[in-house]
Amino acid sequence: MTPGQRLSVTVNGTERGLAGTDPATNALDWLRGQGLTGAKEGCAEGECGACAVLVARPDGGSGTEWTAVNACLLPAASLDGQEVVTAEGLGTPQHLHPVQHEMAVRGGSQCGYCTPGFVCSMAAEYYRADRQDDAARVGSDADAHESGPNGFRLGALSGNLCRCTGYRPIRDAAFALDSPAADDALASRRSDAPPPPVGTRLSGATGTYARAADLDEALELLAAHPGAAVVAGSTDWGVDVNLRGTRAPFVIGIDRLPELRRLEVDDEAVEIGAALTLTEVERELAGRIPLLDQVFPQFASRLIRNGATLGGNLGTGSPIGDLPPALLALEAVMVLASPDGDRQVPLADYWTGYRQSVRRPDELIRAVRIPLPLSPTTAFHKVAKRRYDDISSVAVAVALDVVDGSVRRARIGLGGVAATPVRALATEAALEGRAWTAATVQAAAEVMRGEGTPLDDHRASAAYRIAVLGTSLLRLHANEQSADGVGA
Repeated sequence: MTPGQRLSVTVNGTERGLAGTDPATNALDWLRGQGLTGAKEGCAEGECGACAVLVARPDGGSGTEWTAVNACLLPAASLDGQEVVTAEGLGTPQHLHPVQHEMAVRGGSQCGYCTPGFVCSMAAEYYRADRQDDAARVGSDADAHESGPNGFRLGALSGNLCRCTGYRPIRDAAFALDSPAADDALASRRSDAPPPPVGTRLSGATGTYARAADLDEALELLAAHPGAAVVAGSTDWGVDVNLRGTRAPFVIGIDRLPELRRLEVDDEAVEIGAALTLTEVERELAGRIPLLDQVFPQFASRLIRNGATLGGNLGTGSPIGDLPPALLALEAVMVLASPDGDRQVPLADYWTGYRQSVRRPDELIRAVRIPLPLSPTTAFHKVAKRRYDDISSVAVAVALDVVDGSVRRARIGLGGVAATPVRALATEAALEGRAWTAATVQAAAEVMRGEGTPLDDHRASAAYRIAVLGTSLLRLHANEQSADGVGA
């Protein structure tokens, strides 16, 4: 932060100071302390969406995208220098925003607790620049279930829960929205650049939050404060702060570091910056890696993907993360930055134990490299108790090269069956060099049942997890045969 610079956030067009705010205060509590009580705390872990607000973020070009995020997870300090719009800033009782109007006239609100969060998530989709392009493509019955005739994607609401209204009137309100009016100020704002990231330093009773201006400064802060919490989207850290009372003497925000926000493609690899949000990664990849396209819709919710980062998902070391199995199947490589420069570690060698890795205390995850060319046959199977916004009981990712009916190469990543995400090495060996037939797959499926060391817990029993492993390859083979017209 430049000496003398005021720490502040522009909220609904008005600058509000952050001075005196404790670094552990989340954005939701700070906003409510400012008298903006529309956003609510429902779960404090990013599952209900009652706390959703809009933040001005880069749109991948030179403009702004209004992005819905969970305010309960973000440190208030991380919004220094940024622009936020809450439900109060969208409209007033006398002049409702189009989203608010449709929710009201179509009965989309009863108790109203969740409504401001729904309104903000709906507004983000309402202002999505290519929504009308999607409207022209909607045609099939399946499309109509997920996207309205106006191009509104219901997945935008996958992180918002309603306990009393039921979702049909909310869906009706979403599908009734037209294009923003010509004089809509928030729509016009999209053509201008979002606020640039600023260096931030906020100290209080619980510690200090610091956002570095660049990677070198972040590494210097890490060296000066060993054991500091490194935070990007805060979708994991924010839960610990809220529900476990976790506090860190020093928190380093890396979410806006330009060196961690690049996506580069050459003949050898796709390199994805660790601080790009999953929504940004999905947008910038534009279907270039089909296996990841299968993962993204099943990863938590749009609200979470708007904040969660690739580096954060891998850095936590969770054995039930959705991305690690897919990245293991893609033979991804971690790029770790330190004052000595970069070093590369194959993801399969990265984890050493439960939430432990080879990353040194002076290193940050800078990027993930996915080697090219990609295997043409891929699948991602996630088993959970609900379709969206849930944690995996088991996740299986498969990438195969099948040439002239034989498996030339097999890579399989597993989640939820061991203390770390793992490669199914024995199963890969059982497939490679053999014909891609039902008999081969049946034999490999039996081998797969023995991969990992699954446990009983509240999500699934070990026996269930073993059964899922045994059927995942059978499912992939059956789908491939069906796609090829075999046995039809």
